[in-house]
Amino acid sequence: MSKEMKNILVIGACGQIGSELTVELRNRYGAGNVVAADIKEPKNKELAKSGPFEYVDVTQRASIDTIIKKYGIDTIYNMAAILSAKGEQNPQLCWDVNIGGVINVLQAAVDYDMARVIIPSSIAAFGPDTPRQNTPNDTILRPTTMYGVTKVCGERLCDYYVQHFGVDVRGLRYPGIISSKTLPGGGTTDYAVEIFYKAIEEGKYTCFLRKDTRLPMMYMPDCIRATIMLAEADFDKLHHHNDFNLAAFSFTPAELVQSIKKYIPDFKCNYAPDYRQQIADSWPTSIDDSVAREEWGWSPQWTLDEMTKDMLEKLSARHKAGKLYNP
Repeated sequence: MSKEMKNILVIGACGQIGSELTVELRNRYGAGNVVAADIKEPKNKELAKSGPFEYVDVTQRASIDTIIKKYGIDTIYNMAAILSAKGEQNPQLCWDVNIGGVINVLQAAVDYDMARVIIPSSIAAFGPDTPRQNTPNDTILRPTTMYGVTKVCGERLCDYYVQHFGVDVRGLRYPGIISSKTLPGGGTTDYAVEIFYKAIEEGKYTCFLRKDTRLPMMYMPDCIRATIMLAEADFDKLHHHNDFNLAAFSFTPAELVQSIKKYIPDFKCNYAPDYRQQIADSWPTSIDDSVAREEWGWSPQWTLDEMTKDMLEKLSARHKAGKLYNP
């Protein structure tokens, strides 16, 4: 049976996903019961004002232990990670954060008898040998990026701790995540967020991927909902634990441009593929998430056009000066 989650620590709470996840967890579990932690101060005002914040370096075990003891933490969401593009620029840092940090959290879970640990994975765990269309949940994992290597290792480490120590640790393979609130932090799918800002502010954008590069994506509200759904699922009903495929929709930059042009008809996009193109070419174009649907009832709520409309409305409200989108 799953243990009750009472006092939650979110490591990497200032990141793209962590910042919005923390606020939603506070809404559900109480502001004082969810501790935000990061190596940098929160810039998100809602995050900063809604509950406690602590400095934590996930690569330093003592840093984690201090907060666990101070707040009586029984649940950890480890959202700290070096993403794909930055991981290629600094492979050693990527390994230290993504693997050293994972081991620290998992061992803390053993030592403090944690109720639950959530450690996300990514579609970067796949590689060029993986079937690219409708990629199955259980398939070959041979990534060609350091980020992907750490995610495969992380999945296997988490399963090891489930099997050998009985730790309740769970994870999802996130697709590209698009947020209206927080900028991404150095991933290959970052264009799908940047493009909205440029569409509103300048009416044009230069994309670092080819126009026909199809990748799996998801709007942040679905990402947050899926993460919490998995965390709250009955452990006894889960056959998988740390490698759930997660999907909403797939699109190319050209298709996203067409969706934006429904609301900003004069928007223009140029294409100048860089080193991130090779990373994107090693990833799936679509994901089979039937395992997540079967084991814990996952189903996305947002479509591409619904996301585009919502993104433009929210961003234009915050960037009124010279905005090109007029709802």
